[in-house]
Formats: sequence, structure tokens, C-alpha cells
Amino acid sequence: MKKLSHTNDQGKARMVDVGHKPDQERIALASGKIKLQPDTIQLIKDNNIKKGDVLTVAEIAGIQAAKQTGNMIPLCHTLQLSKVEVNCELEKDRVSVTSTVKCIGKTGVEMEALTAVSVALLTVYDMCKAVDKEMEIGEIRLVEKTKK
Repeated sequence: MKKLSHTNDQGKARMVDVGHKPDQERIALASGKIKLQPDTIQLIKDNNIKKGDVLTVAEIAGIQAAKQTGNMIPLCHTLQLSKVEVNCELEKDRVSVTSTVKCIGKTGVEMEALTAVSVALLTVYDMCKAVDKEMEIGEIRLVEKTKK
């Protein structure tokens, strides 16, 4: 049976010691979606949401969130990120968000990529909640992670 990496021999939560690991290039890609009503899609497309440019604000929020992941997720390491890219794409009935995060370090950046997507989606929700009461966030997932 596999053992959880973030618990000690007594089952208590702990931060994993990665000090012995070599620095490697680490990249993670995550994605997610938020379903919206057709009228909301049109408001976003026409830049008529009262809070402003939904997609740009969501992308910036996702970037900021990735950089703060170690402060929000208790057992995550604080990482020196070399790249955070968040893309929001308006589709027929949704906004799709993807995030790519990169660093040279001892541990992966999947939590940063997932956090970026999650916060970008929550930002879309926040900016559109006055006009759309049926939004649904979902399909948040890690698409890929690599190390070289």
C-alpha cells in the first residue's frame, strides 16, 4: 500500500523535505471550465460586464494566485516560478481556462497550475455573478506535469 508523502510515521501532517532532490526544470499544465448563460457570454464578448474586462482580469488573477500558492496551501513549498501563463478562452457556453507554470526547483508546480486555474475561474464567477445565477465551475484537472 502506498504511503502519503505529507504524513509522518505517526500519521501527522508534515511538509516534505525536498532538500536532497536535484534542481530540475518542472512544468505543469492545468485546465478548467465555467459554464455560462448565452447572455453572459455575449456581455463578456462585448466587454459590457460592469466590473470590466472579464478575461483579462481572470488571467491576471490566476497569475497572482499561482505566485501565492505556498501561502494558501499549508504544505506546499514556496517556489521561485520562472513562468506563469494563464489563458481564458470564450467558447459557445463557457470560458475555458488553461495554465502553464514553470520553475527550476526540487518539487513540482502542479499545485501552482491548479491554483491559477481555480482562481481564474472564481474571478470569472465573481465578475459575472450579478448577471448569471446559473454559473457552474468544473472540470479542473492537472493535464500534464514534466520534469527534466
